Amino acid sequence: MAPNNQEPLNEKPHVQGGGDHEFGLRLGIVVGVFAVFIVAIILMLLNIQVVNVKKYKQKATRQYVRVITEKAQRGGILDRHTRRMAESIETISFYADPVIVRNTPLFNDKGKSVVNKVTRKQKVYDNSGAVAALFARHFGGNKAVYLKELHRRTGVAVLARKIPVVKALPLMQEKIPGVWFDKVQQRYYLNVAAQVIGSTDIKNEGSSGLELQLNKALKGIDGTRIYQRSATGKHYPAPDAKQQDPVKGNTVQLTIDADVQSIVEDELATAVDKFHADASASIVMDVRTGEIIAMANNPSFDLNQRATWSAERSRNRAVTDSYEPGSTFKLIMASAATEVLKRKAEDRVSGMNGIMPIYNLFIRDHEPYGNISFREAIMYSSNVVAAKTAMAVGSEKFYAYTMNFGFGKKTGIGLVGESPGRVRALEHWDRTTLPWMGYGYQVMATPLQILQAYAAIANDGQLMRPYIIKKVINAEGKIVWECAPKIVRRAVLAETARYVGKEYFKAVVDSGTAKSLTVPGVTVAGKTGTARRAAGGSYAKPVYVSSFVGYFPVEAPRYAIIVVVENPKTAYYAATVAVPVFSGIATRMIACSEEMQKNLAFLSPAQGLDSVSSVAVPELTGLKGCDAQRLLNWYGLEMEYSGDFDGCVTRQSIAPGQRVQQKRIIKVTLVSSNMKRKFSWLP
Repeated sequence: MAPNNQEPLNEKPHVQGGGDHEFGLRLGIVVGVFAVFIVAIILMLLNIQVVNVKKYKQKATRQYVRVITEKAQRGGILDRHTRRMAESIETISFYADPVIVRNTPLFNDKGKSVVNKVTRKQKVYDNSGAVAALFARHFGGNKAVYLKELHRRTGVAVLARKIPVVKALPLMQEKIPGVWFDKVQQRYYLNVAAQVIGSTDIKNEGSSGLELQLNKALKGIDGTRIYQRSATGKHYPAPDAKQQDPVKGNTVQLTIDADVQSIVEDELATAVDKFHADASASIVMDVRTGEIIAMANNPSFDLNQRATWSAERSRNRAVTDSYEPGSTFKLIMASAATEVLKRKAEDRVSGMNGIMPIYNLFIRDHEPYGNISFREAIMYSSNVVAAKTAMAVGSEKFYAYTMNFGFGKKTGIGLVGESPGRVRALEHWDRTTLPWMGYGYQVMATPLQILQAYAAIANDGQLMRPYIIKKVINAEGKIVWECAPKIVRRAVLAETARYVGKEYFKAVVDSGTAKSLTVPGVTVAGKTGTARRAAGGSYAKPVYVSSFVGYFPVEAPRYAIIVVVENPKTAYYAATVAVPVFSGIATRMIACSEEMQKNLAFLSPAQGLDSVSSVAVPELTGLKGCDAQRLLNWYGLEMEYSGDFDGCVTRQSIAPGQRVQQKRIIKVTLVSSNMKRKFSWLP
């Protein structure tokens, strides 16, 4: 029995040893699991902090840091008298993080978060309705529109754009969780010289004209602001981050006179409307320096209304469009004849009764001129005499004079899109090229090139480089770049220029095709051009370009103007279409510009008024009240008016040209443009 009773005792050591083994095995498994877990944590930390450190830093930055680009203020564009033609105004745009607005944490008056006692979670509040109502009340619009933006699932909500600072200030001072504002630059324009100034896009980057051409100089250097976000959604500057202040863009000063520019644009618009023309262009230049005082085009567009922009309206025709100039090109023929042929104004030439057969073709004049003086040939714009004279000069020399006056190449004004025109290389001339070029065909030129050539005659034969950008000034007021007058070359001798100007082109205005031109108190020299334009590859269809280019005063030339009117329908001769526009521009700009009055003081009717007892009353009809008053004051006369001073002169008490004593009062009747439209009987 004893052995049986001892069997359980014999099993005890066996059970003890098995338990230890099983315990050790389990312990090893637990340790192994923990070891794997620790290794996994280490690997994950290595992945986060070493392998993919950039990725997770970016995630953290997106969650807690916001980098905001602070746009630099775009530099202004000034006219020659430092009046602002374009400037940037600071506006405010409001944005929101929809997630924060819809899940705004609640805090008690001690700044501690409010916790739900049941769920032990922080209480939140959907603030989107209140924010939408607030913005609708301040900025107008439908509350539902703001709510829709705040309920978007991804991205940033745009609540308001480009709000004036004064209007935005109340909301800028509010501390709304999840809502912030940025400062934005809005471009505003004086709204003259649209094609020259150009415009900016929605990002305030230059998109056309000088805004595009000088975009790098104007835009400045953007700054950066780095913000961190608190638990409440409030943004505050990151304390350890380097904040970069924006640098304002450079200011650009032009040679343009904003007042003269406005006058030119007004006269062009009137001409296009009156003659139902397709388009028009005009330039005013200082012949001594090459400065562009005005450069205008019609049709135009509103710089402050992007919807009015179109490729057609934004084209600067004064420099981009080339055309066959017709009789204004006779400047080359007259200059070459004077120097090469030693031709004099009194020399007799044959007009061949207005018809010249040549190579089975015909060159015709608008009148059958016979034996006339060379002066008369230019005065009356004889194509026959011009063609014969060009042939007498010869191809090589005629080509040389054409190039000397700047045709066939860009003027150097530096505007985007400038055309060089077209002059055939001499080796490509056929037998008709020379006679046809003699009166302005088989050659293409821009309005600026024609003006530059006549300005050279006015400037004693020196061809000046035209320029429109006067200087660039940085934010500290220092001049970064400045343009100065530059002589390109001598086109003709000084005595030739004076002779041609006084003997031929002054005669055109005094007694020739432009005898209807009047600029009170100032002598003018110039040339008309009525050119038939090729349409559809043919000259058969009557499409004309009417132009007049001239300069004044002849005794000591200072300003040159060109007027080009494309495809006028109700009349086409330059004497009827372009000459009156020149008269209106010259008369009004002298009346309005103190600078021009000063430059022309030695020729002013008021010159030596102490020594003369009377002056001739100028033509005032059609002038605005302010322009009429300035013109009369320039003449030493006084104005008394009835009607709307902002209107136009319809009647004057003393007829134009009548001489009166100084300080005589001239009574005028002024009527607003609205009244003129209402009453058709007004002149």
